Amino acid sequence: MFIQVIQGHVTDRDEVKEAMDRWVRDLAPGSIGWLGSTGGITDDDTFVTLARFESREAARRNSHRHEQEQWWTELSKTFSGEVTFHDCAETGDWLGGGSDDAGFVQIMHSRVRDLAGLRAWMDRQDYGMLRTFRPDIIGGLWAAHGDGGLTEAVYFTSEAEARAGEGKEAPAEMRAAMEEMRQFYEGDFTYLDLKDPWLASPR
Repeated sequence: MFIQVIQGHVTDRDEVKEAMDRWVRDLAPGSIGWLGSTGGITDDDTFVTLARFESREAARRNSHRHEQEQWWTELSKTFSGEVTFHDCAETGDWLGGGSDDAGFVQIMHSRVRDLAGLRAWMDRQDYGMLRTFRPDIIGGLWAAHGDGGLTEAVYFTSEAEARAGEGKEAPAEMRAAMEEMRQFYEGDFTYLDLKDPWLASPR
């Protein structure tokens, strides 16, 4: 799986939503290797989307379609300032992965000092305790930028249930596991809350 992460501030939330709906309705049926998308706009008008493709080549070919170029030209007019793109060839998921049934999605940006170690740590987890303790968490995706940057998306049943889950005191074993995982990261996390996530996948 190849993931392209796109982010920027927008000037018209409704226009962006309409453009994204139009892409799913009119362009997705002819897309090349598209596996699905997770996106939305935060309270401070930051737009972010994670577009999933079968491969880098499929994503490249899709971006060069005439109708795709036209669509992006129109959408780009709604951004104020710089739009960032991250093409992520190293990706993965955990627990249930992403889900179009999520009612709330949290995007996290961070930097990783040891991606191989983090991947190995994730592969060793069975997530049974997390599934029992936090039934609000459906699963997650991660996408490495290739320069130490990492974008992760965590999918929740709803924002209310996610906030309630955050307030629970985790068992000691789970706290220890989280501390162990933290060693693979460096610096702070940036969080983007998508309270009305736009979730789509091929029909």
